[in-house]
Amino acid sequence: MILPIRAYGDPVLRERAHEVKEDSPELQKLIDDMIDTMRRANGQGLAAPQVGQPVRVFVADLRHAWKSLAPRDRPEIPRQPMVVINPEIVEASEATAEFDEGCLSVPGIVVPVKRPIRVTLRYLDRTFTPRTIEGFSTVASVLQHEFDHLEGVLHIDRLSALARARLRPQLRKIEQGKVETPYPMQFPKDAGR
Repeated sequence: MILPIRAYGDPVLRERAHEVKEDSPELQKLIDDMIDTMRRANGQGLAAPQVGQPVRVFVADLRHAWKSLAPRDRPEIPRQPMVVINPEIVEASEATAEFDEGCLSVPGIVVPVKRPIRVTLRYLDRTFTPRTIEGFSTVASVLQHEFDHLEGVLHIDRLSALARARLRPQLRKIEQGKVETPYPMQFPKDAGR
């Protein structure tokens, strides 16, 4: 089922998500719905808070990011799309780079975000099997972007105060629902309906 993606201004996007304690049919349905929603929105990732569920789960399709790397820099990635439950970043490089990032919850705003160029993420897959992935370059960017959602952080929060100030008019339009997307969204103004 395609779920509406919560737009900038929705309080759930600013909450630190709760750990998932156990598997359940509801969790597996949420994962399936998130994968369907990510595909419908043509996204590289989608975190549970973006569909109104403040739990530590995200899905990602790293194939595009992986293909953008030179063959020698391509890490081993799990079957795609990958499901990430209760992730933790266990290592991040001191070296950083800027990555152009957009967000399904903040449509139309693609900005350069400075992030560690390599991260190691430990997580549970959808069968609750412990896994580790090392992400480099664009793969690292996607993993960190989705991890940030679980911490209540948006990509625009990583910009300078001046850069964020320049985005205010666009952000106001998103909050007010004055944007069009090819995927369903729920805007803060619609929350009570």
